[in-house]
Amino acid sequence: MRVLVVHGPNLNLLGERQPEIYGKQTLAEIDASLLQEGKKLGMDVHAVQHNGEGAIIDALHAARAEYDAVVINPGAYAHYSLAIADAISSLKIPVVEVHLSNIAAREPQRRVSVTAAACKGSISGFGGRSYLMALRAVREFLEK
Repeated sequence: MRVLVVHGPNLNLLGERQPEIYGKQTLAEIDASLLQEGKKLGMDVHAVQHNGEGAIIDALHAARAEYDAVVINPGAYAHYSLAIADAISSLKIPVVEVHLSNIAAREPQRRVSVTAAACKGSISGFGGRSYLMALRAVREFLEK
């Protein structure tokens, strides 16, 4: 099982940007935990981070031929990018959306994710563990 993890805008600043909301864990630490959990689950996990909407869409398009599933944290794009939602919808592989914070408890403009509707499911509010939960969900789905 090959899984692509796509980290969206500003996630490269994890650990220093608003740690009271996003935690102190860095992106490198999250990626290390994803690789470790992936090995435990028998998955080959590859992670990328892009700040630009087009680069995220390109990564999703490329995933169609190379991966069995995608885990994505679209960051702020989750709240308004119909282009990313359309790219997710074009995939025939499962996609799970993750967020570090509980977006339902955030500011009104952050409470709705337009990209989540295109995904198999979404996990939010558990910090870096949200990604690990998503990997487990993907594995379960792929095994069925």
